[in-house]
Amino acid sequence: MDNHERFDLWADDYDQSVRVSDDEGRYPFAGYKAVLNKIYSHIVSRHGKVVLDLGFGTGVLTTKLYEHGYQIYGQDFSARMIELAYEKMPDARLYQGDFSVRLAPALMRHRYDFIIATYSLHHLPDEQKVNLLHRLMGLLNKEGRIYIGDIAFSTRKDREISKIQAGKAWDDDEIYFIADELKEVFPQMEFEPMSHCAGVFCLRRSDTDSNTNSELV
Repeated sequence: MDNHERFDLWADDYDQSVRVSDDEGRYPFAGYKAVLNKIYSHIVSRHGKVVLDLGFGTGVLTTKLYEHGYQIYGQDFSARMIELAYEKMPDARLYQGDFSVRLAPALMRHRYDFIIATYSLHHLPDEQKVNLLHRLMGLLNKEGRIYIGDIAFSTRKDREISKIQAGKAWDDDEIYFIADELKEVFPQMEFEPMSHCAGVFCLRRSDTDSNTNSELV
């Protein structure tokens, strides 16, 4: 079963599965609500109403923004996730496809005040994460921000401690964020831990990224 099929099958009970893990403070979704609330608070405290959500799932976070008048764009590779999200956000502009390979051409024609990715990037190898972030910077408006909420650790030592605590539940196929290592590439990046296995990254566009070729290939 490939990832597309797995997420389609998981779509209907995705929110419930995440909620149980978060409520019990267990890996991998301990801190999930705190992550979404933190990103929401950051966005509503700033100017701008145009949001691009990569890997939006069932639209838990973007639905709240949509209800407050934000323009929502997004891409997800699960047709079922998109169907569920459209039920909540009928006027959103949502596209199917693997954004780690290529962003939908229609999304490339816009610039965004906020680009968000919640629990959708830990599937990517570290080098691919970095390349994607560099390119996404070129899609931001001047004062734009990228917010990433995901399974993440301040240091690799913290990751190893969490792995031991998780035991058999740990997923060796995922490549989780290590904040200290990512900051070596993006010194301006900020990281806020939300639990023992989750955190929020904030990345603002730098002058060197303002002329980045933003085509995702």
